[in-house]
Amino acid sequence: MRNVLILLASAVLLGGNIPAASAAGESGKGPEHRMRDCSKAADPKACEERRAKMRSAMKEAHKACEGRQGAERRDCMRVQMCARAKDPARCEARARERAERRESRKSRQPATKA
Repeated sequence: MRNVLILLASAVLLGGNIPAASAAGESGKGPEHRMRDCSKAADPKACEERRAKMRSAMKEAHKACEGRQGAERRDCMRVQMCARAKDPARCEARARERAERRESRKSRQPATKA
């Protein structure tokens, strides 16, 4: 009887976490990386055009940087994407800021064993 209660309690505890885990995993990268829903935008047509333009730019950057890895690939992608920006210098500065934040987050994380 005690074993049954332990199994039921653990099932309830584990079952309570499943919906939260699946909701967070639906987008694949968390809430900050979700695609914007253009149907809710002020100008849905312009939103769709921006998304299409960004997708094509990203595909071209991926082609240009094919075969590179690590920091070399990140630098290549940054250069390719910022070359198309309205203000390339501002784009480069923002990319450097993001890289610094990424590195500071990496340094604060505990090392994992592979």
